[in-house]
Amino acid sequence: MVSLRGASADAMAALTDQVGGVAEASAAQVGSDLFAVAATLRDEGSVRRFLTDQSVDTAAQRGLADQLFSGKVDPVSLEVVKEAAGRRWTKVRDLADALEELGVIAVARSVGLQAETLVDELFAVRQVVNDNSELRNALSDPTRSQADRAGLVESLLSGKVLPATLTLVRQSLSGSYRTVTTALEDYEEIVARVQGEGVATVRVARALSEADQQRLAGALSRQYGRPVHLNIVVDPAVLGGIRVEIGDDVIDGTVSSRLDDARRKIAG
Repeated sequence: MVSLRGASADAMAALTDQVGGVAEASAAQVGSDLFAVAATLRDEGSVRRFLTDQSVDTAAQRGLADQLFSGKVDPVSLEVVKEAAGRRWTKVRDLADALEELGVIAVARSVGLQAETLVDELFAVRQVVNDNSELRNALSDPTRSQADRAGLVESLLSGKVLPATLTLVRQSLSGSYRTVTTALEDYEEIVARVQGEGVATVRVARALSEADQQRLAGALSRQYGRPVHLNIVVDPAVLGGIRVEIGDDVIDGTVSSRLDDARRKIAG
């Protein structure tokens, strides 16, 4: 997720509330529009600087946003963009980054009760990309256009996942993140956060039973004070036990971790 400070954090909070009020029926379009505006701002340095220059009159910034995007995006999207243009931003790049995250929030709102399915599908796509070097290289190949890479994603996923999943996977190709998988992981967390949940990646040697998953989710929810969505990864390297990654926290109860601890104590 975008790490914003100062004025940018305040702007993001207000804009998140605004996007939170967007009707579910129009949220998908708003998400796509905000992604397009973010891309335009990243490509047009002079526009980006004008809209984030704290010495420029707010009315002038909103006026330029209206001039540039009126008729090109949904009226609801335009209001979000104009509000963003009239806010104060700590760094020049913060505006485009915030609009991208707001786009993810809008897409998350568009799926309603299917939010958990959206998180699961994003996780599944991320795992496929992680495990398939040929696909990973194709999606990150700088010699291929974004349209070409998006076409590859369409051919692989169209009709097999939610439209919202496809939208977010295409957005992960924009280059705003270091890698596609980093973007997808961030999007998973944002979608879960919209639903008031956290996301835990759980690495185990063997698949957990449904009962074990429920017990683990319950324990983590109590520890973190909110529901926690589990992404289960069966990893032979774990040997035994369990490793849980949630945000910046790591709970490592694997056999390999305990063996490493024992070796360090012996060596010490």
